[in-house]
Amino acid sequence: MYLKRTVYDKLLEWKSEQNRSTLEVNGARQVGKTYIINKFADEHFKYKIYINFFEQSGKQFLECYKQATSWIPGTKRPEHPLHDAFRLFEPDFSDSDDTVIIIDEIQESAEIYNCIREFTRHFQAHFIVTGSYLGQILEPEFRYSSGDMTRISIYTLSFGEFLQAFDGNLYTQYLSLKSDSPQDSDVYELLKTAYDIYLQIGGYPNVVKTYLETKDIEKARGALVKIIDTFTNESTRYFTDILDTRVFTQIFLSVSRILCRESRGLAEGSISEELQKLVTRDYSSNLSKAACNRAISWLYFSGIIGFCAKITEMDVLDFKPASRCYFMDPGLANYYLSRTGIDSRSISGTLNENYVYINLKKRQDFPEEIVFETPAFATYRGGEIDFIAQSVHSSTRYLVEVKSGKGTAATALKALEQGKAHKLLYLKGDTKGGIDGKIETLPIYMLERYKFV
Repeated sequence: MYLKRTVYDKLLEWKSEQNRSTLEVNGARQVGKTYIINKFADEHFKYKIYINFFEQSGKQFLECYKQATSWIPGTKRPEHPLHDAFRLFEPDFSDSDDTVIIIDEIQESAEIYNCIREFTRHFQAHFIVTGSYLGQILEPEFRYSSGDMTRISIYTLSFGEFLQAFDGNLYTQYLSLKSDSPQDSDVYELLKTAYDIYLQIGGYPNVVKTYLETKDIEKARGALVKIIDTFTNESTRYFTDILDTRVFTQIFLSVSRILCRESRGLAEGSISEELQKLVTRDYSSNLSKAACNRAISWLYFSGIIGFCAKITEMDVLDFKPASRCYFMDPGLANYYLSRTGIDSRSISGTLNENYVYINLKKRQDFPEEIVFETPAFATYRGGEIDFIAQSVHSSTRYLVEVKSGKGTAATALKALEQGKAHKLLYLKGDTKGGIDGKIETLPIYMLERYKFV
């Protein structure tokens, strides 16, 4: 089953660029990087070489690389050792514009990663490198190749991508919806039903495929649990002081508990400190603060969680990064929120908020649509505003409130009235949308189609 991904268009843009660059594709484990890249390569290049450093092909290429680059002082140096390495690996290798070389899980070899500049500047062939745990590249032995790389992030399926696979006709209606011209109520009910399913299972491709094939949410959740187990088991090998995968489970549960607090203010100075306090209290007092912080950073760079900043009193210059964190997949969020024993109403509200966070986070990838380093929430006059989004293009500032029922978001209204923002965007599940002056109401599942202009 093929799941159509919007990132495919970005791959086409990269191939057509006049200034050649190596493409780095990053994203969490099991988001479909390898599949979509290989499909793209097969459809748009005549020749393909695929190397995976988690598989035998990676070990074999390293042997070829070692042989091609070896040199005895006093003898003539190889003129093109990297080209020779690929010819040893693939005798029919042709360094031409019709060739693409894919190096998967490149984070396993700093030496090959550090060749990216040479890949870009000394080959006619195109290069694509990928990795699930690119946080490893922050280690000193990895050199940053500024100017020689184009970076693309692949996430789990968005709601729109899920909907297209779930019901093509409904997806067509979804694309035609406009907030100023509501359609029949049935369309909104069907979209809300699809959105609720998406929040429960999330967007990992294997999870979505399992659901589409079985129509069984529990079986889809079983596929998600396998992904979680694979990630946590693989992650422990990167740490010398974290040997138990339950550390990651405790971090996920602690994130869930913090998100569901009625009062979101942190007792500690940062989300890392707050999580470390909860994890060591609930799991093991033997876990050091440094080890916990490394695990949290690992989850961030692995694309599993994302950080959210705090803007105090609606002053964008008073910007405190990493004041909260969210899950980068709604199904993952739902799984751990459900395990905390929190009531279903609170879980639903938190999942909606998490969905909005993911959407805003994506809008900060290049080319950016909104400002700030990360999505941000705000405090104002003793209250809190779910999110602030400010357009890159016009500096228009939006207050974003995720509401159920007839909630009015008093703090956001006060900030809007007092000129702290230009617009207020209400996101609700049961609405057809509408505009009233500076206030716009939108079905939450339509957020992906909304533009911050």
